[in-house]
Amino acid sequence: MLPGSRFCEERHSKLWLLLKANQRNPEAMNIEYAKVSALGDRKDNQDRAAVVVAEEAALMLVFDGMGGHSDGARAAETGLEVVQDLFMSATLPLFDPQGFLYMALARAHDEVVDLGRDLAVDFRPRATCAVCLVQEGGAFWAHIGDSRIYQVRDGLVLMRSRDHSHVEVLIQEGAISEEEAKDHPMRNFVECCIGGDAPVPDMSITGHIKLLPQDVLLACTDGLWSGLTDDDMAEIGKPGDKNLAKNLKTLSMKALSVNSPYSDNTTGTALRWIGS
Repeated sequence: MLPGSRFCEERHSKLWLLLKANQRNPEAMNIEYAKVSALGDRKDNQDRAAVVVAEEAALMLVFDGMGGHSDGARAAETGLEVVQDLFMSATLPLFDPQGFLYMALARAHDEVVDLGRDLAVDFRPRATCAVCLVQEGGAFWAHIGDSRIYQVRDGLVLMRSRDHSHVEVLIQEGAISEEEAKDHPMRNFVECCIGGDAPVPDMSITGHIKLLPQDVLLACTDGLWSGLTDDDMAEIGKPGDKNLAKNLKTLSMKALSVNSPYSDNTTGTALRWIGS
């Protein structure tokens, strides 16, 4: 718990980081949450993640610094801090969740653009991101790029966000299957990100998504979902007593193993809705 604050904050570190906590106040949300990040087979970790929890709302964030551009880690760190700080200064529960998510990601984009304003456009810091707001018995999702959010219920992926990528367009058009997408030569090309060019990028923001007891939400970078099937991802919802952190670590280790020796930074935040 932050000193003098209504928030509990969990942050990222360069090495394995696995944190969990529970809200047990009967007048507040009853949730379990966890976070994990691994270096993978990369020289440095450009992912950033956080879970910020108050009695009235929780925010899950993942930002993936784009390794092909300079200061990807700085882009991810800056984007996360902007959204996190705006949430922590807001009145909760949020009156306009969708408006908040748009405003926060647009502000994060502007700040990351400023980081590279003096650089050639191809070298400016960039990041993808996924943000999940939980309040009043439901969730609102927002993402830019190929960082994802999943909702798992009864051992199945109920829904997931759709990447802003050429490969995702091909999947939606029926041109290729999810299985074929894994080996597509353009699988790592995203069409939207924060940073780079000044115009606000396209972003996907959902309406209210109702949560049922034991639903699990997972926000993750592509290093976690890449190479795994929906059945694999659904393992995050494996039932058990306070086992969410263990499930997340197991899922992350599976991703690292499947993608070895070329695994990416592997980062995710998870939240199990127990009730309110």
